[in-house]
Amino acid sequence: MPRTSQRTSVFTESLIREMSRVAARHGAINLAQGFPDWDPPAALIQAAKEAMDAHRHQYAVTWGSAELRTALAAKLTRFMDVPVEAERELVVTCGATEAMMVAMMTVCDPGDQVGLFSPFYENYSADAILTGARPVHVPLHPPQYHFDPAELRRAFAGGLKAFVLCNPSNPCGRVFTRGELLQLAALAEEFDVWILTDEVYEHIVYAPHRHTYFSTLPGMAPRTLMCSSLSKTFSITGWRLGYVHASSEVIAQARKVHDFLTVGAAAPLQHAVVTALNFPASYYDELGAKYAESRDILLGYLDRTGLRYTRPEGAYFVMLDISPFGYASDVEFAHWMTREIGVAPVPGSSFFAPGENRFVRLNFAKSPATLHAAGERLLKLRR
Repeated sequence: MPRTSQRTSVFTESLIREMSRVAARHGAINLAQGFPDWDPPAALIQAAKEAMDAHRHQYAVTWGSAELRTALAAKLTRFMDVPVEAERELVVTCGATEAMMVAMMTVCDPGDQVGLFSPFYENYSADAILTGARPVHVPLHPPQYHFDPAELRRAFAGGLKAFVLCNPSNPCGRVFTRGELLQLAALAEEFDVWILTDEVYEHIVYAPHRHTYFSTLPGMAPRTLMCSSLSKTFSITGWRLGYVHASSEVIAQARKVHDFLTVGAAAPLQHAVVTALNFPASYYDELGAKYAESRDILLGYLDRTGLRYTRPEGAYFVMLDISPFGYASDVEFAHWMTREIGVAPVPGSSFFAPGENRFVRLNFAKSPATLHAAGERLLKLRR
């Protein structure tokens, strides 16, 4: 038989999804894969039922139904404080996963270089490889996960075509300051580089930190492709609704890529989520408060274990330093922890450039009851 493609040999299956399977096998509490264990708002569930009853079963417009794009543009305009055109500056995708793939394929050709901060969400490296591009890693240095401006400059000077920015960051929870983003913007301008942003955690930010939309920085709108989703904001990770926002010239090309990747996102769910996009400002305040409470519950237990971790500034993940346990493989440790402690993490090596085995990632997108149950088990780590 002929060989399968070479591109499939240079990345592995997702360790995040693998650890969910391991958790199920051992009956462990799954703090690996980042999804909430509560239902979406009742009004959103009702809207989905009504969409089914209203016969919304056939294809929507390929790049997103007009009503969804209109509601999404209004919501983005409100939070970004810049006008967003529903008709020309948006394409609705099957989650932010497809959005990033669309963005990368829109601006990169085979052989191009794509810069990534390390640690990074594992899909980005695979996206680059599937595009035919080569990932270039720029370290974020633990425990604070700051970048070295000189290292960042060297990456840009090396001939990047695009740079991926996840802000707030999965997995390390950094919320980049405006000053840091301006440094990145200056390099993008100097070396003529596209910036592909992943901003799915835009509304999960903890005081005193604030989220800055990269495209709103001076001169950045024309060279930014903002990828995001509605999954995290409205607790609908299984609905797979995302989008790319960019200039009309870029979106015209992105829509072609999206069309031939997936044709379109689920039509009835596009209709239903308009209800959520019209939620009042208080919804977002309550969302932030809910995640702040969840963060504090989990970190309270980690404090009692005596283990080191990095306090998240945004998103719903925490990086835990497991070096005191002496494991050469964080994958081996993650399996041991799932089996013996009863809580499933993600091995940190799935997020870092090769050679880093000191960390695991836990997520706290869980109810207080789940987090307390997980925390009691985590206390066994101190023994």
